[in-house]
Amino acid sequence: MEPTLNGIAPLAHLGVIAVQGEEAAQFLHGQLTQDFVLMAPDQARLAAFCSPKGRMQASFIGLRWSADQVLLVCERDLLAQTLKRLSMFVLRAKAKLRDATAQFQLLGLIGDAALQGQSAPPAPWHRHERDGGYAVSLYPADGHARALLVLPADAPPPAGPALSQAIWQWTEVRSGVALIGLPLFEALVPQMLNYESVGGVSFKKGCYPGQEIVARSQFRGTLKRRAYLVHADADLSAGQEVFQAADAEQPCGVVVQAAAHPDGGVDAIVSLQIAAAAEGGLHAGSAIGPALSLLALPYPLLEDI
Repeated sequence: MEPTLNGIAPLAHLGVIAVQGEEAAQFLHGQLTQDFVLMAPDQARLAAFCSPKGRMQASFIGLRWSADQVLLVCERDLLAQTLKRLSMFVLRAKAKLRDATAQFQLLGLIGDAALQGQSAPPAPWHRHERDGGYAVSLYPADGHARALLVLPADAPPPAGPALSQAIWQWTEVRSGVALIGLPLFEALVPQMLNYESVGGVSFKKGCYPGQEIVARSQFRGTLKRRAYLVHADADLSAGQEVFQAADAEQPCGVVVQAAAHPDGGVDAIVSLQIAAAAEGGLHAGSAIGPALSLLALPYPLLEDI
């Protein structure tokens, strides 16, 4: 039986990098996979920070907090090293970066708590004022509206039913959109997580680290991996390798994000070789490990639109 998906969840696993200065947006524009210069006031961004080889070192939900400050919400286990790496590229740009996690509350809103009286949620990555901060609309989970609420640390939290962080993380998986954590550092090109299909990559902006590799993967047909949803009857964890029953030597994918299903078992986002996903016979950890059942992806891929 599906749990009641309506309420507010604490997001202690996420942190905030603040980028402040008159050139904050321009600086991020030159480092991340999305366009921050042309980000309208009612927009937020899903974006990745890549190595020169196009491998994701971190991913973010980015939003403008004030005229000269952009916030990057990311997995907390990657925050310190990402802050250090990004800071290396500031050079003469009029921008300063800092860990601002302690200055903000991060809350997940689901169902009526996310809709706030609206009949339908705004499109994903829409930013709007709410409760003294900003809410960013996210991809839904099984038709349930979801949003990220960013508030000042001293703001009163909004009223609404309390939900556990575990339920929130399950809806994250069910949305099919993952922020990478430390176990996936430099493991994936953005398209291996379907970022080009969920608003995480702009192919019209200028250069950024890894841009040539990301563009080549998109336009030369070299992409061999995609993100998929799976279910297992055993525990799964981020970074765990995925195998096919017929090949015990070579993994065909990796678990990106996993969360317990309220009715038992575990749902996960996995990045898999497209051929392996088509063939089936998938197992976690080894070729004889827990079986993985493929679930329907909750959004269309860009190549299919």
